[in-house]
Amino acid sequence: MRTELEAALRQAFVEGEAALGRGDAQAALAWLERAHILGQRLALPHARAHWLMLRAGWMLGDWREVLGQLPRIVAALLFSRIWVPLGNTGRARVSAFQPLPIDPELRRLLG
Repeated sequence: MRTELEAALRQAFVEGEAALGRGDAQAALAWLERAHILGQRLALPHARAHWLMLRAGWMLGDWREVLGQLPRIVAALLFSRIWVPLGNTGRARVSAFQPLPIDPELRRLLG
């Protein structure tokens, strides 16, 4: 993985987990969406983003998010290298198969 992409992915996870640690699930989800987009082609970071989204959903009492993340964790481990919908934020309220527009900064990092 390119160094700049790797650093951005690491920062997204650090910030997302820090937000979870201080009980700010909404901020955590924003960072985790970023981590998801950056790491969705890599099985372990992809699954990690979904696991942390599940935790954020639990913190919010958002059962749709919690239940929606369970199959996404398994799919991330099995299919990340085969096919992913680029730009998808990974949230349960977005189809797991829907590509989404990618922010120019993230597009540059994904190169």
